[in-house]
Amino acid sequence: MINKRELLDQIVARLQTELELLTTAALATHAEATDEENKAEDKYDTRGLEASYLAHGQSKAAEETAQALAHFQGIVPRDFAAHEPIGLGALVALDGAGRYFMGPRAGGTEIKLTSGSVLVITPQSPLGRQLLGRRQGDIVQFDVGGKRSDARIVAVN
Repeated sequence: MINKRELLDQIVARLQTELELLTTAALATHAEATDEENKAEDKYDTRGLEASYLAHGQSKAAEETAQALAHFQGIVPRDFAAHEPIGLGALVALDGAGRYFMGPRAGGTEIKLTSGSVLVITPQSPLGRQLLGRRQGDIVQFDVGGKRSDARIVAVN
């Protein structure tokens, strides 16, 4: 059995680390973009412009990570009953297809625990759309490597 508090703590820690890295990279790239040495020497010199585009992209990524972090910090873990529909905060196990945490953001984040790994999915993802509102015992269909697969929802908590 996976402890949701432990899972959420690990997701938050991962997002905090990612935010620190992105913020540091964005600040360094911004400094490079505005450095006097990167001032264009002629109309074909685009080093400063390219660095500013990169800094902007890194800033946007940091902003999105900060929003995801705030969302996950606000989640109060609760257990879902077997008959209850899957929603945000649900931990879902699919027969032979892994375990998933329905999160508000940060889809694709994989957390490795001693009891196995859990993949964060969002309601906007293809699998998340399939799972949202379903219950334990239902069957979902999804594509894996171009092949259609069926999986039974064996646990929701």
